[in-house]
Amino acid sequence: YMKSQTILRRHMAKCVWKHPPGDEVYRKGSISVFEVDGKKNKIYCQNLCLLAKLFLDHKTLYYDVEPFLFYVMTEADNTGCHLVGYFSKEKNSFLNYNVSCILTMPQYMRQGFGKMLIDFSYLLSKVEEKVGSPERPLSDLGLISYRSYWKEVLLRYMYNFQGKEISIKE
Repeated sequence: YMKSQTILRRHMAKCVWKHPPGDEVYRKGSISVFEVDGKKNKIYCQNLCLLAKLFLDHKTLYYDVEPFLFYVMTEADNTGCHLVGYFSKEKNSFLNYNVSCILTMPQYMRQGFGKMLIDFSYLLSKVEEKVGSPERPLSDLGLISYRSYWKEVLLRYMYNFQGKEISIKE
């Protein structure tokens, strides 16, 4: 959030960051995911939440970011990493929510990145040995994304078990 183009140009000339703060926890090709701690990188995470508010009508959390981890997906090119999307999750969720907020930037929508973020959240839950689900209520786009994700997962699962019996327990 800059007041003028001059301030933005000055910032871009001085800023040495080419990727989000935090640890890179995933990389495949030009796509990376960074884990950013809201307590250690408060200003960055607050700005991420404020940016999300521009696209999510029901977004209410912007400043109290310390209890959250942010998983920031980027696409890299020769100039650095560009924000694709992110999801946040509470560090200690008593209800085992694996996503508090999820956003895919508009220019990256309908390219599978939202599903990739959702899948990544479930992989983290699996590593933590927890059954996770997103915090409710979901936005309209969030609900569509999760339904699409689960349709794809279930269809892939049923396809792989062709000719065999499938029980609900599986």
